Amino acid sequence: MAKMTKTQVIAALAEKAEKPRKEIKEFLEMYEAMALSEVKKNGEFPLMNIGKLIRQQRAARMGRNPATGEAIKIPAKTVVKFRVSKPTKEAVL
Repeated sequence: MAKMTKTQVIAALAEKAEKPRKEIKEFLEMYEAMALSEVKKNGEFPLMNIGKLIRQQRAARMGRNPATGEAIKIPAKTVVKFRVSKPTKEAVL
């Protein structure tokens, strides 16, 4: 089974909503921009009934270079994670 592309998602939403593809694409781009700015500003953004994007700090740690086995220091950094909601887990599994 092939994965949906961005174009296919836009086409499917346009068909279901009976709206032009251009309008759906603009809406999704605005939604994406809003999600990114909210995660940056407040640390999380809910995706209704699916889950939420969460900004987290990852602590510095020691790791290994897989090629040489040499110990290396991995610096602390900020990452974005996705936490799946319970109803979504239950529906998929």
